[in-house]
Amino acid sequence: MANTTAGAVRGLSQKFICSKHVLSASPGVGLYSSRTKSMSSKALQYAKLPSLPVPKLNQTLEQYIRTVKPLLTKDEFAVTEQVAKNFGAPGGVGEKLQLMLEEKGAKEPNWLSEWWLDSAYLSYRLPVLVHSNPALVFPKQNFLSKKEHLAYAAKLIVGALRYKAIIDSGKLEQDYLGKSPLDMSQYTKVFNGCRIPGLKTDTIRHALDSNHIIVIHNNQFYKVVVYGENGQILDDRDILNGLTCVTQKYNGPSAGVGFLTTECRNVWGIAHKELNKDPVNRASLQAIEDSIFVMCLDKSSKIEDNATVSTRMALQLLHGYGAENNSGNRWFDKTLQLIVSEDGVNGLCYEHSPTEGPPIANLADFIVNYAQEKTLRDDERHLTPHCERLTFNLTSALDEAVMLAKRNVDQLVQDVQMNSFSFDKFGKEDIKALKLSPDSFIQIAIQMAFIRLHGHPAAHYESASTRRFHGGRTETIRSCLPEIVNFANIHLKQNLSPHEKFKALQSAVNAHKGYVGMAINGQAIDRHLLGLKRLAIEGGIDIPSLFLDPGYSTSNNWRLSTSQVAAVNDMVMCYGPVTPDGYGCCYNPRRDEINFAVSAFNSNPTTCAEKFGEALKKCLEEMRDVATSSILSSL
Repeated sequence: MANTTAGAVRGLSQKFICSKHVLSASPGVGLYSSRTKSMSSKALQYAKLPSLPVPKLNQTLEQYIRTVKPLLTKDEFAVTEQVAKNFGAPGGVGEKLQLMLEEKGAKEPNWLSEWWLDSAYLSYRLPVLVHSNPALVFPKQNFLSKKEHLAYAAKLIVGALRYKAIIDSGKLEQDYLGKSPLDMSQYTKVFNGCRIPGLKTDTIRHALDSNHIIVIHNNQFYKVVVYGENGQILDDRDILNGLTCVTQKYNGPSAGVGFLTTECRNVWGIAHKELNKDPVNRASLQAIEDSIFVMCLDKSSKIEDNATVSTRMALQLLHGYGAENNSGNRWFDKTLQLIVSEDGVNGLCYEHSPTEGPPIANLADFIVNYAQEKTLRDDERHLTPHCERLTFNLTSALDEAVMLAKRNVDQLVQDVQMNSFSFDKFGKEDIKALKLSPDSFIQIAIQMAFIRLHGHPAAHYESASTRRFHGGRTETIRSCLPEIVNFANIHLKQNLSPHEKFKALQSAVNAHKGYVGMAINGQAIDRHLLGLKRLAIEGGIDIPSLFLDPGYSTSNNWRLSTSQVAAVNDMVMCYGPVTPDGYGCCYNPRRDEINFAVSAFNSNPTTCAEKFGEALKKCLEEMRDVATSSILSSL
């Protein structure tokens, strides 16, 4: 899972969540990894949730065989089918591992959580930049002065702190999926968190009592206290004074330590260990890692390309456009980074291991609304909060590591394609009027766009929430289903009537909805198979042939990594592909339009984000035409 999982788990299918805002209580200071439990200083008064279930082995293998079939040739499928049947044979290794997993599931409220955190995130060694961290693009602003730039940043800061205060006070309502209450534990981890690089695996640091944020300006780091002596959040105007102080404080050369967070995790782990040998560096690192969150005050990125404004915004928030622009004006390990550029680009970037999309989307809507509604007044007395520039003493080896990180991040930035656009022909309400699921409709269009471009189906990941269960995170919706591929082939290759095509479309939608139901109820296959594989590895059992079969690798090579991250405001989340020859595709279905962000890699000649976006638009329109034509013909 090392080269596919981390990117594939971004976001969740929010159409299944009835979310207002969600509560958390900040954990106590500490480190946790996949092998230690998250710390919590107070019990939350939420509904007690059932433990994550362990699916039946025969059910998982049946679904595995069904979902792998569209991806294999006839001969390949025959081999994979037999391997799966052998794995599940009575008295075989599959049954043995299943019993072990059921025993584990009977003892633990969530048998998956530690394995998932480790496999999907903390043991993942590629950079979190592009490969794991998503960015969320806020509505663009038009700043007429430096003061307006800083004032808007101050409002986002105060909005985030107010959201945190509501969380900490326990005044946010329980999330529900229909009538089912959902697990709220992810919301304890949005603030005060930071991923710490290790040589082989990372940890997550979470501090309770922080009273400061980190402001990054011109690649320099500043500790800014955001609470008064009475413990109250400072006023927006106070924060503005602090930001003004930061921008005037020091404009000399930067040590460039932010670039180190863009590196591969083992490389950054070595540098982090070296940094910590110096007490000045150690104190600066602790201030960054223990901060509530980071505010990045960006300069305008100097770029020469033909990208649209929305695409440029997405790229700046995702990676900062390289060493000469804003990639060093970041700390990519922080759970939450707010970003405001002097040219009006603004949004956030978040480290994915502690949380999925909903807490982030809720936060974004809250603070954007706050910033839009808040007016700063100059007729009151205000103070300037304590601001302290953090310094670093770099050895020659660390200087060299920073220079290498700059070269590497520039290469990665040059490799990323992005196509962020708003599909404005129709939105989710129009799809609902056709009595079709908007999410299923969009997922089918994504798979069909791939088939249209490449001539064959692709392994297709969509994340679903398992928050009905204690500590639930995500499960895979395998959207390359036989019914979806069948509809795509019928539509693209066969001259059938609109009514026949619509029947195939309805079948595809129903198949997708059925798989979604399995996933959100803890009955899908991918986390189950991960658990069985991890038990074999940890138990010293030879890895079963099921996991060594080429069909298994093919079905986990997520060339389509997709997620729905819904937001009330006009926003979209973006991230990189999780395979070299794949696409990332995130979307926000709105009432009358659908916001998309499609990514690919320039280094692969077979993929193109621009062409995929055009194919996706065409598929969406054609599918709508199929549905409307059939409905009209039946009247």
